[in-house]
Amino acid sequence: MEAFSPESDVYPAMRKLLFLLTLISTFLFPVYGTAQAILPVHQSGSKTESKTGVEWSPLLRESGLFLGIQHSVRLLTEPGSRAQLAGPFLKDYFESVRGLHGWSDGDDFLTNYIGHPIQGSVTGFLFVAHDPRSRGLEFGKHGAYWRSRLKAMAYTAVYSAQFELGPISEASLGNLGGPSAPGTMGAVDLVMTPVGGFVWQVTEDALDRYLVRWLEDRTSNRVGKIMVRGMLNPARSFTNMLRFRVPWHRDTRSGVDELSQMN
Repeated sequence: MEAFSPESDVYPAMRKLLFLLTLISTFLFPVYGTAQAILPVHQSGSKTESKTGVEWSPLLRESGLFLGIQHSVRLLTEPGSRAQLAGPFLKDYFESVRGLHGWSDGDDFLTNYIGHPIQGSVTGFLFVAHDPRSRGLEFGKHGAYWRSRLKAMAYTAVYSAQFELGPISEASLGNLGGPSAPGTMGAVDLVMTPVGGFVWQVTEDALDRYLVRWLEDRTSNRVGKIMVRGMLNPARSFTNMLRFRVPWHRDTRSGVDELSQMN
């Protein structure tokens, strides 16, 4: 059985691939948008919602899709994690959970302080997209906006705890933190994913309202608008893909075709 350690090439490779996955909108979504530029894609801003409760069914379904992508990347790139699947599930799982100690999990700065906040912002954007009281709100000083993003952070904290320690987690699938992978389970991910995700999400919201809109108003080029939306809001763009929407979709305003016609 192959065991891995924080110093091995396998575990950091998975994290870096996950980081690249959440950043894929920055590099590939503009290319996708360019390829689609000749096709009419009509999108309108969100309509007034009669529902006020969180839309749990699509939220959990799309969160499950994201979770499946994350674990698929892990298991495809971690021989050690795949080997641990053959062990006694409950025994190995509880040993892994008990392996949570201290702050560090052996990962590098890029993984813990950039990759995990991006992961957190993706789940935060998913929550906002399925909360009718939140999805039409843009960055601002008003309390409703900040309450909505704090609720998204709370949802991200639950998702992160599940991803790290839950029944479908790194602890249960691959047994990180267990005897075969000591030192790979720390509190850093449980904190940085929701807190860093909140900061990343708010930053993208601010960029979208003040910079993306400003650039959109200064060009009538559809491809240019698509690239600006994708490159300056990568986590939101990836979230849109999880929702089976084009990456440049916005719930707060019209799509790029309508914008082009207005300019």
